[in-house]
Amino acid sequence: MMIKKPRVFAIFFLFSFFLFYPLSLRAENEAALTAPKLTNNPSFDVIVTNPRPLLSFFNASGGAGKRTYTIQIDTDPAFASKNLITYESVPEENKYITGKLEISRKLVEEKDSLNGKARYYWRVRAVDEAGNEGPWAESRFFFDAEADDSFMGLVRIPVSAVEVSSGQNPKNITDLDDPGQASFWQSTPPGSVTQWVMFDMGKTREVSRIWMLSNPQGPDGWLKDFVWQMSSDGKRWSDIKGTSVKNNDTFRNIIDFDAVKARYLRLLIKEWYGYAAQINVITLYSPGRPAVPKAPEKDYVLLVGNQEDGFTFSELADFVKGLDLGLETLTVPHYEVSLDMLTKLKKKPVAVILSGNNADYPNLPMFEYNGEYEIIRKSDIPILGICCGHQQLAMAYGYTYARSMGWEDI
Repeated sequence: MMIKKPRVFAIFFLFSFFLFYPLSLRAENEAALTAPKLTNNPSFDVIVTNPRPLLSFFNASGGAGKRTYTIQIDTDPAFASKNLITYESVPEENKYITGKLEISRKLVEEKDSLNGKARYYWRVRAVDEAGNEGPWAESRFFFDAEADDSFMGLVRIPVSAVEVSSGQNPKNITDLDDPGQASFWQSTPPGSVTQWVMFDMGKTREVSRIWMLSNPQGPDGWLKDFVWQMSSDGKRWSDIKGTSVKNNDTFRNIIDFDAVKARYLRLLIKEWYGYAAQINVITLYSPGRPAVPKAPEKDYVLLVGNQEDGFTFSELADFVKGLDLGLETLTVPHYEVSLDMLTKLKKKPVAVILSGNNADYPNLPMFEYNGEYEIIRKSDIPILGICCGHQQLAMAYGYTYARSMGWEDI
């Protein structure tokens, strides 16, 4: 009997250990709330155009019981200004994602004092049923209520040649197609040497806007200190007023300035983040409107090409003709369509189809879609959106209204 008692105790101890250890381990794991993922909407530094932006994120994990969320938005990165907006106890929308739309009234009230343009910071954290708070996930966006109101009033400028101070693949800077936002030019280290990129436009042209995209994956390669220059012969250069940028801290830049006339433009890069300067895309724009296209004489469908190069490669034209409805087609790039163009067509289309694309919106010059948004908002012609085109139907009323649902883009 004296021998059996320790054995019984040991067996009981081991039984208790294996029974309760998983429970204690599970409780410990449940208490470890993670930060939500902010890869969703609005993405980092996107231009938000609706004063009621939809803020959404991928749910946190961990915690005890059901999770809710605290969301804050402010013009101050420390979230300590009088403009601070706080939403608490926001329930999870589904097992993948949560969103909050009612960020509305104070943004509207503050819009006039901000002149309709401001940088906003927002953050979110999870709270479980026991009151445990997870870490903050933080991001930011630009607010400009007028950014998508009307056609951009610009046309793309074709570039004849690109030269660079060093590095490989300068052609990647002007490969304006859907995959082109991912390819890039990178200068050759060391990082202490000034770099430059020169554009030959083939002839003297008027320029008033420049779109720039650097590394979308992180700050390595972002341009920090730069200026745009112009020249008539490619040898003597002068700075373009209003194009000097210092302490840049983002990967996308829209450079607007009073129109200048030149054949050559040069981006002089004085400083950058990381070991080498990186540029994914640069697009040059001239003030004006594209020519009104010639419409077919028979009934036709207007196809809006939403690819970056404007070409509808999904064979929409052949598909429409294959319906045996006697319909012709007219394909126009998204950056050339506008309500004004639609009004001036000699013969109006019986319908409009908005095509898809294969590019990521955060890496695109979204102002190029403004003419398409005009048509969506104001035209009475039937419109069908396919893939990206369907999302444009929502984004015409606010960029953030088209978002990932957590498992696929819809």
